[in-house]
Amino acid sequence: MDTAKLKEWIGNSTESHDEITAFPVKALSATLDREDPAPVPGDALAPLWHWLYFLPLHRQSELGVDGHAKRGGFLPPVPLPRRMWAGGRLRFHQPLRVGETVSKKSTILDVNAKTGRTGSLAFVTVEHQYSGAQGLAVTEEHDIVYREEASPNATGPEPVAARTDEDWSREVVPDPVLLFRFSALTFNGHRIHYDHPYVTAVEHYPDLIVHGPLLAVLLLDLVRSNLPDATVSSFSFKGVRPTFVPQRFYVCGKRSLDGKSVELWIRHEGGALAMTATAELS
Repeated sequence: MDTAKLKEWIGNSTESHDEITAFPVKALSATLDREDPAPVPGDALAPLWHWLYFLPLHRQSELGVDGHAKRGGFLPPVPLPRRMWAGGRLRFHQPLRVGETVSKKSTILDVNAKTGRTGSLAFVTVEHQYSGAQGLAVTEEHDIVYREEASPNATGPEPVAARTDEDWSREVVPDPVLLFRFSALTFNGHRIHYDHPYVTAVEHYPDLIVHGPLLAVLLLDLVRSNLPDATVSSFSFKGVRPTFVPQRFYVCGKRSLDGKSVELWIRHEGGALAMTATAELS
């Protein structure tokens, strides 16, 4: 892996536009089992729900064997076969609204490589800036990790025990229908989320993998459900351990003593930590 060559992509940028239409909002509400009123023009988009827009529209011939777009183009051509969403950091300056036309500017901020327990790893950090009618609305840093092909005999990382002192929790038992609906809503062709023979025989995971962004959305949805009048000003999250179908897990949250933030995490049924996050409130 020629890291110096990959670093030439730093600063690469692209811009696009999209309209915040009502249907994806209604569809994600149904997927999350929410009883929201039908959205109307002017309604504020919930934090993270901008992920329903600016979807990747690569032609079928431009896709790789894993269902992702082939390497190169905007993202650097990292020569490692497995790609995952590792985490991110977001600032919500003002809400995007249904009916708005929004612009998005994406820029490669950094590219790094290292050797870990499972072999070579590459990390790409992308910044996205979303602007609506009133100016900059969301600034996001998105961390992508690339890994070597899995070995059939590989073992996962040692589990880290998740905390159990939550103020609120929600039990979720993911199934293929939930993953399919979220993949469809985000036009995510990555086969690890819906193709059981592929994810088990090719990538050597035990079952379908729950999307990292879906877990992040569930975490902030917990805040919305328990603090409906709060405004989220920033959110950061990091994946710790994969979550698989049909593994029961708990979406957990604990408000800080001063009420200005919420610590959030995903705990597997066996007690292992899967994701950590922090939401700052204003």
